[in-house]
Amino acid sequence: MTDQTQQVMAALSTVIEPELHRDIVSLNMVRDLTIQDGVARFTIVLTTPACPLKNVFLERCNAAVIGHVPGIEKLDIRWDAQVPTDRQIHGRLDVPMRSLIAVASGKGGVGKSTVSTNLAAALADAGARVGLIDGDILNPNIPTMTGLGFGRPKVVDGKMVPLEAYGIKVMSTGFLTSPDKPMILRGPMLHSAIRQLFTDVNWGQLDYMIVDLPPGTGDAPLSLAQSFPLTGAVIVTQPQDVAVSDALRSIAMFETLNVPTLGVVENMAGDFFGEGGGEKLAQQRGVPFLGRIPLDAEVRKGGDFGRPVVVTQPDTPAGQAFQKLAQTVAARVSVVMLHTADVIPLNIIG
Repeated sequence: MTDQTQQVMAALSTVIEPELHRDIVSLNMVRDLTIQDGVARFTIVLTTPACPLKNVFLERCNAAVIGHVPGIEKLDIRWDAQVPTDRQIHGRLDVPMRSLIAVASGKGGVGKSTVSTNLAAALADAGARVGLIDGDILNPNIPTMTGLGFGRPKVVDGKMVPLEAYGIKVMSTGFLTSPDKPMILRGPMLHSAIRQLFTDVNWGQLDYMIVDLPPGTGDAPLSLAQSFPLTGAVIVTQPQDVAVSDALRSIAMFETLNVPTLGVVENMAGDFFGEGGGEKLAQQRGVPFLGRIPLDAEVRKGGDFGRPVVVTQPDTPAGQAFQKLAQTVAARVSVVMLHTADVIPLNIIG
């Protein structure tokens, strides 16, 4: 490494990643630095394709280097992204995924499946490799939400191939049974069904696995949390007190199971249900408030017809709110990873 290269790297080590509060050099985000004719060329490897901070990095890198390192007149920055791997998952779960995120709620009807679907779609639209498991074994809604209601998975080499929609790989018990036949399972069978959605499916390599849990704190969420190394949980609530009090129980359950709460989402906010309950809950429990999704009939229609609003109407307030939610959740996942490793492990899997 030449003296000038060392000087550029030293200057870049003063650039702080806003979410992780560490410099981009020690986080191994600066790669392939070359210098020629006064131009420093390098790649910044972001921790998520959904990162909204490219302009921030561009401004801070220019401010750190130009005028401070002799002979450097211009920066040529290329961009890449690798989601860090949760070391709890690596080696413990025979599915090549980097993070495992549960979406939970204390009560039904708060829009948890809507949030799960739009979160997954927004992450996939940003370029991430995303899987979506319908963890509500008895009352699956994800097939309808994704427009895959009548799909049936193929079996190749003894494993099911997940269906795909909007760039998301999707699996649900709704693909395995007729919609007019009830799923009747007790505790041990429910546990087995959830495990099979992971182990009997050829998921390929994933950056994010989103699991849409059934409401409450019963067998299904407990089985998932106890059987698989969850990176964290997203808690969905409506603004009103009855929903907030039930969401509190979900947070308490994950705390008991030592699963980090990535934050609280307040769904269906607006004049009809009011707003502020989710944010207040987050403040009371000392967890992040991930955002507020406005009450919008188009969100409901999108769910009914299998067209997530974040994909079909991204410029609406609801579409923008879901995009922001995906960015915030991705950032929170990176922060959680930082607590499990001194340097974010970007290269554990492909």
